[in-house]
Amino acid sequence: MIIDDVYIKTLLKNGAEASAEARRAALSRAEGGAPLTLTDAAALLHMTDAEDEARLFALAGKIKNAVYGNRVVLFAPLYVSDYCVNNCAYCGYKKSNGFRRRKLTFDEIRQEVELLESLGHKRLALEFGEDYENCPMEYILGAIGAVYDTKNGGGEIRRVNVNIAATTVENYAKLKEKGIGTYILFQETYHKATYERLHRGGPKSDYGYHLTAFDRAMQGGVDDVGAGVLFGLYDYKYEVMALLLHNAHLERTYGAGFHTISVPRLRQARGNDLRAFPHLVGDSDFKRIIALLRIAVPYTGIILSTRESAALRNEAIHYGVSQISAGSATGVGAYRVEAAGEDANQFEIADRRAVHTVVADLMNSGFIPSYCTACYRKGRTGDRFFALARSGEIKNVCAPNAIMTLAEYVTDYGDDALKSAGLDCVKRNIAAIEDESMRTALEAQTEKILAGKRDLYF
Repeated sequence: MIIDDVYIKTLLKNGAEASAEARRAALSRAEGGAPLTLTDAAALLHMTDAEDEARLFALAGKIKNAVYGNRVVLFAPLYVSDYCVNNCAYCGYKKSNGFRRRKLTFDEIRQEVELLESLGHKRLALEFGEDYENCPMEYILGAIGAVYDTKNGGGEIRRVNVNIAATTVENYAKLKEKGIGTYILFQETYHKATYERLHRGGPKSDYGYHLTAFDRAMQGGVDDVGAGVLFGLYDYKYEVMALLLHNAHLERTYGAGFHTISVPRLRQARGNDLRAFPHLVGDSDFKRIIALLRIAVPYTGIILSTRESAALRNEAIHYGVSQISAGSATGVGAYRVEAAGEDANQFEIADRRAVHTVVADLMNSGFIPSYCTACYRKGRTGDRFFALARSGEIKNVCAPNAIMTLAEYVTDYGDDALKSAGLDCVKRNIAAIEDESMRTALEAQTEKILAGKRDLYF
């Protein structure tokens, strides 16, 4: 059993009853390097003391820096089709919403990709509704191919992650063969009764089939999977504990847990009344969720989208978040529509900063904006990635690769001010590399980038 409802509720009941001393002891063990147990996580989810919370955030930041260093990965979503046969109560694409559906032609995909490349993006997350009549697997595979085939002025998308509905082992094998990076699927809510109430029609209403999708993906050869819940559908404490149980199941069965965890909060969307959802998550609880996940699953990437404000994202990066979207548009064909000055987003976007502004803000805060896709292409995926992360070795290649992608980005896409600031950031971070041989090699690779070479990585 992946999710044991009684077990989760027992853990949370005991966590609520834990003493302040027990919570502080759990923090102390984690500060000493001990893995966070499910019992400890349940106790920390119920903390109320401000000093304890400050310790939680500080520890999360320390762990994030130890595993990922000061790099933050950037990407963009690309919404390809909004055809959907499901009737999910919270979603703007639900079947009962009466609007004109569409999917991009392969030429339109290439046009969207060219706009994204012109912003400097190198990795995309493709988003599809579930409708295998209007959006069959053959179309999905063709869309992935259209993205990889698109080149605009030397730009290129180097990694395509894919968010499609739960499917078969055979279809996951096809996605793997097509060269996807991470397969992304949100459980939405792990609470079965709530899941069944909110998913009122269509194949997604099958809780068990949806829950076991990652098992089939891994059986099909997809070894990087990205999970998430939509915070606000049910009690966030339950969802966090269920995420940890699901991750433990994958680690135990396949040797690798979630490659990424996304933490979206429910937002206003077409046909969606937020007053019908009593479990909306406030900022304080949300930040604690991020910090706790970072401590509990230290080697997993945590993704925060433009659903959240620039201020909150800038803060959350310091204690957990390692990947963010930038310059996002969340509707089918929305990048071209927005380029024409209109809005075609599926749900409310809070952070509307341009990509170059996000890059500048990250550098000003001491981070390296990273467009690195090296691990995927060097085979550092699945259990191999987690082995390197646990040993601390992954940071030794991630930082140099991030530095090179920043040098490439500011050279190709920055104005004079951004290029100057970016190259200063590159020099500072090269100087901070402790290994002399790596520092020397990185200096040589960076000189090649400044001379016009592209897509160099370790």
